[in-house]
Amino acid sequence: MKKVSVIIPCYNEAQSLPLLHVELCKLADAEQHYEWEFLFINDGSRDTTINELEKLREKDARCNYVDLSRNYGKEVALLAGFDYVTGDCAVIMDADLQHPPHVAHEMLRKWEEGYEDVYARRKSRGKESWLRKQLSLAYYRLLSKSTRIDVLPNVGDFRLLDRRCIDALCQLREQSRYTKGMYCYIGFKKTFVDFETQDRVAGESSMSYRVLVKLAIEGLTAYTTSPLQWATGVGLVVSLASFLYAIWVIIKTLVWGEPVAGFPTIMIAILFLGGVQLLSLGIIGEYLGRVFNETKNRPVYFVQSFNGDKYEKSRKHH
Repeated sequence: MKKVSVIIPCYNEAQSLPLLHVELCKLADAEQHYEWEFLFINDGSRDTTINELEKLREKDARCNYVDLSRNYGKEVALLAGFDYVTGDCAVIMDADLQHPPHVAHEMLRKWEEGYEDVYARRKSRGKESWLRKQLSLAYYRLLSKSTRIDVLPNVGDFRLLDRRCIDALCQLREQSRYTKGMYCYIGFKKTFVDFETQDRVAGESSMSYRVLVKLAIEGLTAYTTSPLQWATGVGLVVSLASFLYAIWVIIKTLVWGEPVAGFPTIMIAILFLGGVQLLSLGIIGEYLGRVFNETKNRPVYFVQSFNGDKYEKSRKHH
């Protein structure tokens, strides 16, 4: 009998977990020809998430949980899920039920047809604001044009991965993680299913604009050096413009004279060139910072406990 795992990263999802467990049980009951595992990753939650996971473990042996030592972020929580999952395939979904579990039925049919990465494509982005939707689409267009791998718009972490994909992702141990790019990087046979994004059943999203901007920077710097090339291009354009302007000033002075030096022009030129230099240094600094973090070769995460046991498996993956 094949085993299907479900990986659910959790951060302050105590209110959602009982409702999610009900839906997962419905999914497993409808697919009884599979063995099931529900793997929850507690990513340093500050509410009673860990208590809810302990209760689920007590009443349902299919529920396992990994309690990380602190909040590392969703990307690292997913890596912990890949490390600890035991199924022949794994369905990744959020704990807030924005990813409807019933979509996994269709994913499993695609998997049985031989596909190894079945990703869920959003028909809509739910109740996201117009600005957030437009910024997301613009970011995906920018990323797809600046990297050599295919980055799929309107596609997130909600997907089914074959064991081969999971094993491949476990080998990617970098500190600066952008899992959506990793799915594309590893390749394998892919297809999609469409779904409607649901509303959160409880709690509030932790994906603020600040977090999204940080994630966007991670994506750009993790899979492409285009920002460095853009900085070079801007520098060339500014240098050429400055050279042409210098020629114009010399000609104008020789032909018409220059009675008064232009203070505003000087200030604009200084501020503009200074801004370009700082922007370029900032881009270089982003890449150097990632090189600095990777050279430390530290473990990506530490585990507080697995199913309440602090020692059984916590050393295995580090």
